[in-house]
Amino acid sequence: MRFPVVELSECIRCGVCEEVCPEVFHLTDSGYVQVADLAEYPEESVKEAIKNCPADCIYWTE
Repeated sequence: MRFPVVELSECIRCGVCEEVCPEVFHLTDSGYVQVADLAEYPEESVKEAIKNCPADCIYWTE
């Protein structure tokens, strides 16, 4: 199964991923992006988050 990963060392904590795909990405109180643990990820929404990430730090992995 594919799942999204956020490279936290490259993340600028802009919140775009959470705005585009809140069911998967969540900005924690400490300002880091957390990826929800889901059985299946909404591919189109995640693709949109990847496309709109200004830091290019979100990608798919298996």
